[in-house]
Amino acid sequence: MAGPVALSDAAGAPPDPTRAHFEGAGLHIDGVCVGLSRHVLEWRQAAAMLEDLTPQEAETLGALMPMVRARAGQALIREGEVGDWMLLLLAGTVDVIKTSQNGAVSRLAVIKQGAAVGEMSMLDSAPRYATCIAIEDVQAGVLTRGVIARLIQEHPAIGAKLLVKLTQLLAQRLRNTSNQLVKLLQQGPAAGPP
Repeated sequence: MAGPVALSDAAGAPPDPTRAHFEGAGLHIDGVCVGLSRHVLEWRQAAAMLEDLTPQEAETLGALMPMVRARAGQALIREGEVGDWMLLLLAGTVDVIKTSQNGAVSRLAVIKQGAAVGEMSMLDSAPRYATCIAIEDVQAGVLTRGVIARLIQEHPAIGAKLLVKLTQLLAQRLRNTSNQLVKLLQQGPAAGPP
């Protein structure tokens, strides 16, 4: 079995774009997600991404996921940025906000430990749809597209379970968005000036 994937290959080596992103945003990289299996047991209901992993599989995944820490008020993800990674919240609460073209800010969600964010951009490399700001101190595991590819090659059972969970997560989010759209369409056009 190969060793953990680091955000920097060796001491003194230039940082990769993911490390550079987090450091540039003032966020702290703190090793890898050692003890991820503890979270699997604690969050059976809350962490859909991890619920099908055995404790050993969770430890394998955790060894490949760098941990990032943010203080309250720091942005973990910024709308419009591009990245090939997503976050799994290990501790803390995050505000997910969207800024409209006229500058108005809307809260899309408040997410807590066990939730995943940033999966769409990780998969398709499109700009981030929303900004995620720590409401309180946050610890999050960073899952990159490269780590998923490595898991598929070296640990296919774990890679397959993660891909199924990502697909289910995206399907649920699409279903929720569709339901919201139907509700808006059923309300009819907003009353405005004649």
